[in-house]
Amino acid sequence: MKSTIKWRIGFLVVIAFLVINFFVFSYDLKFKLMNVALFSALFVLIRTVLGPSPADRIIAIDILGVLVVGICALIAITFDQSFFIDIGMAWALQSFIATLALAKFLEGRHLDE
Repeated sequence: MKSTIKWRIGFLVVIAFLVINFFVFSYDLKFKLMNVALFSALFVLIRTVLGPSPADRIIAIDILGVLVVGICALIAITFDQSFFIDIGMAWALQSFIATLALAKFLEGRHLDE
């Protein structure tokens, strides 16, 4: 019963955010999409801190890396600066390597295996 109440409250918060973001504010679509990505990053950070298992935390960190790459792409489009794409590509590569290393660590193997 407690869990369903948390899910319903969370659902109402997300719906309220989306309605306010897309129908109340009159920003460009790029800024609205950045708001959605940052709001999603907040939920991912909560999962990273409160995750019940280390595997959940690793997945949350990986999703955060994907969100950072998306935010870098949106910033590159907004400000017409291509070096943000380079930052996003470097971040994606680093995130991928870190995810592989953490997965090997959770299996109990060494990095050189």
